[in-house]
Amino acid sequence: MSEAAGPMSPPTAANSRGAARHDVPDEMRNDVRLLGGLLGEVLREYGKPGLYEDVERLRELAISALEAPDGVHLAAAEELVASFTGERAEEVARAFTCYFHLTNLSEELHRVRTLRAREGEIPLDQQRPSDSIAAAFTHLAAEVGEDEARRRLGELEFHPVLTAHPTEARRNAVASSIRRVTELMSERDDPRWGRGALEENRRRLLGEVDNLWRTAQLRPANPSPLDEVRTSLGVFDSSLFDVFTAVYRRLDDWLQGEDRGRQAPVAPAFVRLGTWIGGDRDGNPNVTASITRQAAAQSSDRILAALERVARDAGLGLTLDDRFTPPGKELAALRARQRQLSPEVAAQAAAHSPGESHRQVLLVIAERIAATRRRDADLAYGGAAELRRDLAVVQDSLVAAGASRAAYGRLQELIWQVETFGFHLSEMEVRQHSKVHAQTLAWLEDPAAVTSPAVPPEEVLDTFRSVAAVQARYGMDACRRYIISFTQSAQNIADVYALAESALGSAEAAPVLDVIPLFETFDDLQAAPRILDEMLALPQVQRRLEQTGRRLEVMLGYSDSAKDVGPVSATLALYEAQQRIASWARDNDIRLTQFHGRGGALGRGGGPANRAILAQPPHSVDLRFKVTEQGEVINARYGNPDIAVRHIEQVAAATLMASAPSIEKRNAAAAERYADLAARMDAVSKERFYDLIHADGFAPWFAEVTPQEEIGLLAIGSRPSRRGLSVESLEDLRAIPWNFAWTQARINLTGWFGLGSALEAVGDLDLLRTAYAEWPLLATMIDNVEMSLAKTDRRIAVRYLELGGRQDLADLVLAELDLTAKWVLAITDHTRLLEGHRVLGRAVQLRNPYVDALSLLQLRALRALRDSSQELSEEEVADQHRLLLLTLKGVAAGLQNTG
Repeated sequence: MSEAAGPMSPPTAANSRGAARHDVPDEMRNDVRLLGGLLGEVLREYGKPGLYEDVERLRELAISALEAPDGVHLAAAEELVASFTGERAEEVARAFTCYFHLTNLSEELHRVRTLRAREGEIPLDQQRPSDSIAAAFTHLAAEVGEDEARRRLGELEFHPVLTAHPTEARRNAVASSIRRVTELMSERDDPRWGRGALEENRRRLLGEVDNLWRTAQLRPANPSPLDEVRTSLGVFDSSLFDVFTAVYRRLDDWLQGEDRGRQAPVAPAFVRLGTWIGGDRDGNPNVTASITRQAAAQSSDRILAALERVARDAGLGLTLDDRFTPPGKELAALRARQRQLSPEVAAQAAAHSPGESHRQVLLVIAERIAATRRRDADLAYGGAAELRRDLAVVQDSLVAAGASRAAYGRLQELIWQVETFGFHLSEMEVRQHSKVHAQTLAWLEDPAAVTSPAVPPEEVLDTFRSVAAVQARYGMDACRRYIISFTQSAQNIADVYALAESALGSAEAAPVLDVIPLFETFDDLQAAPRILDEMLALPQVQRRLEQTGRRLEVMLGYSDSAKDVGPVSATLALYEAQQRIASWARDNDIRLTQFHGRGGALGRGGGPANRAILAQPPHSVDLRFKVTEQGEVINARYGNPDIAVRHIEQVAAATLMASAPSIEKRNAAAAERYADLAARMDAVSKERFYDLIHADGFAPWFAEVTPQEEIGLLAIGSRPSRRGLSVESLEDLRAIPWNFAWTQARINLTGWFGLGSALEAVGDLDLLRTAYAEWPLLATMIDNVEMSLAKTDRRIAVRYLELGGRQDLADLVLAELDLTAKWVLAITDHTRLLEGHRVLGRAVQLRNPYVDALSLLQLRALRALRDSSQELSEEEVADQHRLLLLTLKGVAAGLQNTG
């Protein structure tokens, strides 16, 4: 089949799906056609008779099934899938999964094109505050005045925290292959390329698509924590190191106007990167004290290498003759100190750059960074602050000599990078469960009293020793935050300080700790202010507040609360908790940061981050936003530099605008005006959710109708999917497989269940439409649910629900699905889901039939595994598991969502 009509090309249709295809921009359509055609060539060349034809037949039937409501074509597609041999079923699953990888990169490429094309197109006074930090600043200044807006900008903080939660389904080898295809596709946008260059590019693309097809989609084993560290460092290398400074520079250029590059920077280095990778040991026995030290060492090595490279490049480029740019006294003094530290290094720099003092000094600075990396005590820096002071001396000398453009060019970007990353790159955060601390303290009192601790007590104590060692080596900021999962009392906080003192021998020898309570369950969220009151009475907390200017962090968990009471009640409970915690902080003169434990799925707090920020209660943000970035979200938001800049700009703009008087007034008024509506929705949605999850036999039924248990076999993370092994209770199941399983079953229940009943109970469409227009929290909830429903497929979901043999529970789920869709469409005044979101709606409509094909293959495997009348051999079970795991990967890629 030709390139223009390849087996994975966007299909034509006359209905809404056809309209969606018509809406695809030409550039993106051409990319998908090219890559789909190349994949078709690879399938034909693969040498397995009939593979290409089988893929085509299933593709066409899936498309026809979506367009024809009679179910005939879907039944035919199921028959085709059932007729495949085991080997053919796997091959077809791999083909559709490869297609999704290629489609995803095509969409990303087009998004980058769009972002670049829009750059500077919209005048600042016509931009929405969420479009850029500059637009947000302009709107804020109009409300509070220029001086106050600049003061607030100076206090802006964005703190993304990378986590290794197992929601990135792709293995690194697949991701690397996709990256190479992306680079080759990007080259084709160069208008200078002629026919010959394009043909050569096509040849290389075909080779890379062939490589992607032949690369195993499944990891042979779970990644280790250090594998996860290396993956995150890959994102740092490809994007993060330069992206943050690019955002600072864009903002500063706008603030400076015509003086850009000639004046001291106004834009602050407002991003601080955090990480749980190598530090989060809650339920993960693979993260040990040794792993934490190694993770910190790898991160420090990576940032020091990057800083050395930039400092050396900046030094080599600083060819300013002393006759035209005379060095100042402070620079001369710095040169003298450098000669004292190492006459050899200073002499080498002088010989390399005679008469160029600024260059000499910066080259020695680069050597000192290298010495810090290799732990050469004679020449190494004592810390990032010392390096920052030396760079400031060079900068001030350049300014005094009139070379302001040299001072505020690449040198300023290096200073921003030092301020952002320090010598540690990301701030390592340790997390452990409160029960582990209590067990360890009990063991210290009487080892015989604790017979089978969840974590070996010495390992718990070694964790605190590792924190102390990391602080001693890389500085206090490298690892000082300690998060307590399932914080239920102030005693949980006191336990951490007691263990630190026991591990190091005394309070004086213990590491500096900022202990952060994590409130996860519905009950814990309700109790948060009381627990925080008790926490303030602890002497260790009081001392730390004095040292930090009364700064305190509180973490809010989105996942477990939603699993406890359902998405609607969890959303409302989290809003109320933030409101009450913010009020508590103001009453106690606390400079509060609320740390949001969000995931990618809607059931874990996912959705557009900037809209969520602008819907928060007054004073709950206060110019500081900290959030977990998990699994596939890390690559989606930060993997591409252009997309990363856009994401950071939007989050920072929303964080700046959240404290604007107009936003705070709007949110406060809406919360008060719709308090009764919220209470009604809360009560009804929670009751409906309980009807489902508290039904007799729900947990094993859930394990039957979804691939929940099989997800644990998927090697996508170092952490187990369960804290235990039972399927008789949901309490032990982590929130990630809870969300992942419902997504795979095409039900997405965790994003919407209970909302339909809540809206039906309210019953007043005019009231709900008014609330949707005026109440940002409800608007965000409804829009997120609309997206979740669009990725739900009732026809496919019915087939999963049939696996459980419980029509009562299946009917309950389907009735709530229909009710929710009815009310969401009515409130948004849409005739179809995502009608008002053209780009997202287009993507979902075009992807769904291909996801359907993979779902049918997954159902084939699940039916075989669930069929109690047929006893499978070990080999047959392994074959079905392999097909199932392949389809898990494919559906995750197709829906661009896991946990």
